[in-house]
Amino acid sequence: EEETELLAEDEEAEDCHEADGEGGDGTAAEEEEVIAVLEVDDKVFEEMRLPADIVAEAQQAWSAFINAASSREAAGESIYAALFDSAPSLQSLFKTPRSVMAMRFMNGLNSIVSAMTNPAALKVTVETLGFQHLDLEVTVPRVVIFRDAIVDLFDMEMGARFTSKARSGLMSILNYVGGAYIYIRREYAGRIKIISTSWRTANNKVADITEADDEAAGEGEPADQEGDKQEEKQQSGSSSGEHAQRTRTGLSGLRASGEANNANVMKVPTTFNEMFM
Repeated sequence: EEETELLAEDEEAEDCHEADGEGGDGTAAEEEEVIAVLEVDDKVFEEMRLPADIVAEAQQAWSAFINAASSREAAGESIYAALFDSAPSLQSLFKTPRSVMAMRFMNGLNSIVSAMTNPAALKVTVETLGFQHLDLEVTVPRVVIFRDAIVDLFDMEMGARFTSKARSGLMSILNYVGGAYIYIRREYAGRIKIISTSWRTANNKVADITEADDEAAGEGEPADQEGDKQEEKQQSGSSSGEHAQRTRTGLSGLRASGEANNANVMKVPTTFNEMFM
């Protein structure tokens, strides 16, 4: 009986050890996934999946940051100031007025953080923003500057409420977005440039064809007008000839009728011989 109890205890201990090992492996896998996203990866652009608790902490931190500000505009201004105070050289990348740029930062980050729970929607959102920023030369060092400025701002504004999980989630999403911007610009900018060039060439050809048609139509109008004038002259000449012919015919008819009338009129005698002879 004692041996049976000892064997049962050993089996239970092994089962517990195996369960702990499985749980430890899962936690380690999640930690590796988070650590991997903490590096800016511009080699691939795939869906990003973070542990649910990290996503929740990051979204809560974002909401708390917005609620702590007097308005969304004020939150955007603080992000803008934190970014360009830490790296004044980045201001040359943006030509938009400060107030407009601050709201763009705010709206862009809000859409990204809100989509963290849905990897497919997050990828589409980041891809759309990446195409909107093709004109910016995004590099890994600049992404790191942007990421650190945002994280330091949250750390300063929120203090202890900015937990380690929230920090990991925010850093992960910013690295993901920065790597995606670099990837999209490298992989798609050349193709889009070719499409734009081809489109401009096609439009120029259409414009040339339209202009040639307009010129041909313009050259044809004088010839048509000349033909119309010549035809009018011919018709005028013909009408004049017919009128002259009718006039001559009328005069001849008048002369002929006059002679006939004169022949038919009785001659009045003017001498004695004409009266009685």
